[in-house]
Amino acid sequence: MTFRILSLNTGGGRVHRPLVDYLAGCGADLLCLQEMVHTPVARSDWLTYRGHGPELQQRANLHREVAALLPRHQARFAPAARGPLHDGDAVAWSQFGLSTLLDDRHAVLAEAIDFVHGAFSADGWGEHPRARNAHVLRLRRDDSGAALTVCQLHGLREEAGKGDTPARIAQAHALVALIRRVWRESEPLVVCGDLNVLPDGATFSILGELGLVDLVTTRGFTDTRTSLYARPGRHADYMLATPDVAVSAFEVVTEPEVSDHRALLLDVG
Repeated sequence: MTFRILSLNTGGGRVHRPLVDYLAGCGADLLCLQEMVHTPVARSDWLTYRGHGPELQQRANLHREVAALLPRHQARFAPAARGPLHDGDAVAWSQFGLSTLLDDRHAVLAEAIDFVHGAFSADGWGEHPRARNAHVLRLRRDDSGAALTVCQLHGLREEAGKGDTPARIAQAHALVALIRRVWRESEPLVVCGDLNVLPDGATFSILGELGLVDLVTTRGFTDTRTSLYARPGRHADYMLATPDVAVSAFEVVTEPEVSDHRALLLDVG
C-alpha cells in the first residue's frame, strides 16, 4: 500500500491539454498544485496576464477544471492575490494561488492556510516580492490508518534571483511556525512546492529544524525545469521529508512536459 503525493507548478495551465491529461491519470492521492487560476467571472477559457515582461496566457478556471477531472478528490483553493487578467480589451478579476486535492477516501484531521509572506491583495497583484501563502494538511490514510502531514508552498519571487534575502529567510521561519500549528512531531511530515530558492539556500537549514531533508538534491536530481524554461538555474521545485517518511519511490518527472516545471512524485509506503 502506498500513498502518492504530486507536487507541480502548473504555470497557469499554459500547456493545457497535456497538463489536464497528466493530472487525470497520475494516480495521486494528494495533488499539491501551484500557480493555479480561478476566475469565476471569466467569459473565455483563456485570459492574458500583462505585467512588465512578456504576456502570458492563463487558463481562466484551471482550479475548477482540475477539480472536475478528479470528482473523488476534495478540492481546496487558497488564493494569494486577486488581480486583473485580460480578455481582449476587457478586464477579468482573477484569483491566483494554491490548489490542494485529496482523494476523499482519506480523512482530513486538521489543516491551516495562512500567509508566510505579505498578506492577501484584493485589488491588484502587488509589488514584488508578492504575497505568498502555504497550506498544511494533516490527514489519516485510509489504506494504512497512519497519520501524515503535508505542506505545500509557492515560495516568493525576488526580482534579483533565487538567492537568500531577508524576506526569504523570514518566509522560511513563518513556514516552520505554520507547520507547527498542525503537525505532530511523532508523525511523518512532507513539505513540497516551487520554493524559488537555490539548493544551498538558508531555507533548507531552517526547515531542517523540523528534521526535513530534501529528496531532489540528496537523490542526485539536478533539474526540475522542462525544455519550456530557457533560462539558467534549473532548480526551483523541492520535496522534503522527515526520516520517518517511508519513501517507496521518488521521481522528478521528465515526460510528459506539462509546464515549464517538472512534476515531483512521491510514493509513501
